[in-house]
Amino acid sequence: MAYAAISAPGHAPSRNPARMLEAVTRKWGGQGDLWIFAYASLIWRPEFEFSEERFATIHGYHRALKMWSHVNRGTPERPGLVFGLLPGGSCKGVAFRLPQAHVAAILPQLWAREMPNGGVYDPRWLRCRTALGDQKIDVIALAFTLSKRSPSHAGVLSEDSYRQIFSNSRGRYGTTRDYVQLTYDKLRSLGIHDRMLGKLLRLAPA
Repeated sequence: MAYAAISAPGHAPSRNPARMLEAVTRKWGGQGDLWIFAYASLIWRPEFEFSEERFATIHGYHRALKMWSHVNRGTPERPGLVFGLLPGGSCKGVAFRLPQAHVAAILPQLWAREMPNGGVYDPRWLRCRTALGDQKIDVIALAFTLSKRSPSHAGVLSEDSYRQIFSNSRGRYGTTRDYVQLTYDKLRSLGIHDRMLGKLLRLAPA
């Protein structure tokens, strides 16, 4: 399986979420279980059945609070932020194994959650180094990455901008601040210490 983007960012036809789902389903091929790499809310609210979970690390991408949210964690008037996987560095998270018999039913549900607004993420198949006891085993997992060319990419934000977002941004699922805190707390409970995330939370109001 190629470790490449399912679609090229910016190419209009590829931004159709249904076509992107078709491409992912074809790449999976129905020949085995499917791994999902979770790095934010999927860790603490996966909403799908899985047969196994492992600590996992990917290289070449990092978790970043740099994706605008105009519905779930903010509004068009006061946009919030959610996490994306951006190029560079590494990221620790969780790899979930979806049983082969359930993948065809799970993927559309996952797509409805992660790709509702024109396919803002770029799904990619990424190599994950997973921990199974004392062993380190590589698996290829589906991950939702964010292109820096995406209009949803927030770019460089000042500390004051983060403070305002933490104070004011709320969407249908709650505040940006609560979303970040839930992610941080779950990562900590798993023994994953994201120092950059901890630094951001210190900007939030008490």
